[in-house]
Amino acid sequence: MTGTPHKLILFISGMSVKSSHAIENIKAICDKYLQEQVSLEIIDISKEKEKAAEYGIFAIPTLIKLEPAPKRIIIGDLSDTAQVLKSLDILSWKK
Repeated sequence: MTGTPHKLILFISGMSVKSSHAIENIKAICDKYLQEQVSLEIIDISKEKEKAAEYGIFAIPTLIKLEPAPKRIIIGDLSDTAQVLKSLDILSWKK
């Protein structure tokens, strides 16, 4: 597989239902569409408050795509796979 690796950060707060769903959903998307071409970091802001401030996180769960540019931010549990793929430019990247 070729292409620029994706660098993603998922911000959650504890193991709330929304946080759990967001983790499950982004892992499924990564496994199916990005495979080894992804770096996914999960940050629990209840344990790392300074990271939330550093990235300006105001809602949880929040996914940030840092690479490839442009930067994208998605808020929610990532359950709308088609919208997540579109927002992250994954479908165009995979073609």
